[in-house]
Amino acid sequence: MFMPAFYNPENNMKVLKFGGTSVGSAERMKGVAKLISDGNRKIVVLSAMSGTTNDLEKIAQCLYEKRHEDANRVIDSLEEKYINTVENLYDTDEYREKGRGLVKSHLGYIRSFTIDLFTVFEEKTVLAQGELLTSAMFYYYLLERHVAAALLPALDFMRINTNNEPDTEYIKDNLAGLLKKYSNEEILITQGYICRNAFGEIDNLQRGGSDYTASLIGAAVGAEEIQIWTDIDGMHNNDPRIVEGTRSISELSFDEAAELAYFGAKILHPTSVLPAKLANIPVRLLNTMKPDAPGTLISSKQKKDRITAVAAKDNITAIKIKSGRMLLAYGFLRKVFEIFESYKTPIDMITTSEVGVSVTIDNNEHLKEIVDDLKKYGTVDVDEDQVIVCVVGDLVAEHPGYAHKILEAVKDIPLRMISYGGSNYNVSLLINARDKEAALKALSSKLFN
Repeated sequence: MFMPAFYNPENNMKVLKFGGTSVGSAERMKGVAKLISDGNRKIVVLSAMSGTTNDLEKIAQCLYEKRHEDANRVIDSLEEKYINTVENLYDTDEYREKGRGLVKSHLGYIRSFTIDLFTVFEEKTVLAQGELLTSAMFYYYLLERHVAAALLPALDFMRINTNNEPDTEYIKDNLAGLLKKYSNEEILITQGYICRNAFGEIDNLQRGGSDYTASLIGAAVGAEEIQIWTDIDGMHNNDPRIVEGTRSISELSFDEAAELAYFGAKILHPTSVLPAKLANIPVRLLNTMKPDAPGTLISSKQKKDRITAVAAKDNITAIKIKSGRMLLAYGFLRKVFEIFESYKTPIDMITTSEVGVSVTIDNNEHLKEIVDDLKKYGTVDVDEDQVIVCVVGDLVAEHPGYAHKILEAVKDIPLRMISYGGSNYNVSLLINARDKEAALKALSSKLFN
């Protein structure tokens, strides 16, 4: 549970998160510095420079497989990229030297694992270097520009518990101490994504975790607003990579945003909505490349009687369990769900009939074991390469016609499953991946044009 914030919202503290593309080059870092230097006190959460985490994952894989020469080649490439950024970022020899020192230190540390033991614990430490290096470089740039800034190490306040959930009390208390320590600084820089676990080891909040970091910080300090800056001007009403003529949505409710993020809208990480919702702090999605664009405001306000947007979630597997014993048998669904729970595999969609149940999952790591266990209760069919298409809006049952419009739009698309009524904000359709593009275009044409 998120506790009341210690920080006074009247101070107009904002939390701004900038993604990897927003700080992906020296020029873009300079643009971010200009954007945040408005005289107002704020916490700035930074991701690693774009592409860095992918390279660090490649390095980790090479180290696991003891392909040390390959690891060194990726490290060399990463070092060249960062040194080039340093040369173009700073104006003075003093700070260029400091920047080069940062790069050599962090990448030298990674390189040390080519001659030393490498385990999952070291992997988490390697993956943290991108955020640590990028934030330190950006902090040095602010100092060179004589901006009153401080570096707040995320590893000093961001922690997860033994259930891999944020330790909100710890975050709140430790962040409070750091803010008191740096009470005179205008801009407070920290790292997204990285944290410590309950044992004090370096860990992370998983891919996209920088959004989560910003939301957790915003909730902890009672921020006036949380801003997520990316290279897209807000949440769109459909996937702009597939459908032409999509438009940015000016306002979303927390529930609508959570549904869209979970079901495929890449601009926002699914976990990042909940802390802001519980603390009732607005989240604004903005475009670093178009800072004057209004973007999307996410708040507790729900616009009534509308279809808002469509999103699609890829790499879905459908599992159907048919059993004659299911008829009138209490406890059957509990046994099915317990199998998925035992393998820590969440279910996305579910439909039932008298003799069967169909579910979808997006994690196939334990698919074989799950199927083997399910066969104890009946026959099992598995369909991989599926997609969940999610239609989001104010879709309460009292508003007639929405289900008809949605199904009419996809009348020529084979539907594997339909989920309606689980919430007031979502109608989900399961289709084959080959029909995804046609389904998104048909829905856009019918619902928004």
